[in-house]
Amino acid sequence: MHIGNVYAALAAWLSARAGRGAADRAGSSDSGRLLLRIEDIDAPRVKPDADRWIMDDLHWLGLDWDGDPVYQSDRGDLYERALDVLRDRDVLYPCFCSRAEIRAASAPQEGDGYVIYPGTCARLGSAEREARLRDGRRHSWRARLPESSVGFDDLIFGPQRFDLARQIGDTVLRRSDGLFSYQLAVVVDDLTMGVNDVVRGRDLLRSTALQLWIREQLVAGGFSDMAGGMNGDAAVDGVHNSGDIHLTHDTMKTAAAMPADDLRFTHLPLIDDPRGKRLAKRDRALDLGVLREEGLRPETIVGYCAWLLRLIPEPRPIRPQELLASFSWQGLERDHADRLCDLAQLTAGRAAASAVDM
Repeated sequence: MHIGNVYAALAAWLSARAGRGAADRAGSSDSGRLLLRIEDIDAPRVKPDADRWIMDDLHWLGLDWDGDPVYQSDRGDLYERALDVLRDRDVLYPCFCSRAEIRAASAPQEGDGYVIYPGTCARLGSAEREARLRDGRRHSWRARLPESSVGFDDLIFGPQRFDLARQIGDTVLRRSDGLFSYQLAVVVDDLTMGVNDVVRGRDLLRSTALQLWIREQLVAGGFSDMAGGMNGDAAVDGVHNSGDIHLTHDTMKTAAAMPADDLRFTHLPLIDDPRGKRLAKRDRALDLGVLREEGLRPETIVGYCAWLLRLIPEPRPIRPQELLASFSWQGLERDHADRLCDLAQLTAGRAAASAVDM
């Protein structure tokens, strides 16, 4: 994990645990859980033991979760079933384009590098499409997005609305190498795990609109009923290898019982390095492994991330439990610009943490 992962994990943990505390005080049984999902569907990029590093980092930080971790690599049958539902609803088509062909025919949108697929294979005639499939042409499966919009309210960034065809475009749900896309897997997982509270980076605002559309298609096609056995505790039995982290909050509702209107979204400002570039895994300086080796205490890192979340006025050592009583999104609502992570400022907290330990 790097500082950006910790920042998002702390936000998700606080969203779930603060809600649980309020529910417990009110005597409600609908107090929620925090779930750990290891997003390891991109098998070629998975590093051995990454899941163990993630869980060790979370334990060290004091961020616990409920139940066993869920591994996406164990859920291929569910993702395949979801694709079948979408095919039956006639919202998928095979795409034979290479990445180079797509880049050549497309233009990035809104200055953020997002590329809208130009719809080349959507315009193929059925005879040509079937002929290419019979010939064994390599292809992905794309969702055909309609000319309509999807809106939702975000707790930090307010009302959001995206034109599916113009701002997102037809999207790959299964790659040509057979791997399922994040966009499909996360919708299936959220549905089957009963997730209703999503906390993640603002770079996924556009993806939220896409995922809500995919969710609507799956529910309309009866996927929730087919996958009903995977709701609740049955969804958290799998333990496998390694991948990325996703901490999410649920309230034990089944997928079929939870309409999209019951979902809550909180998209966080992004964390950039001192040069203004988004934090990346290749930048080892802000990895927890390096910071731990340099002697930083978990309270120092938690306090720095709490300050980035505008939960405390300045960075100082603090434990996650100490943030629960006063937890609120109001600080981010007032200041939701992207943040700079200053390594010198972070490591300066080492002396303060040592003073606390003494």
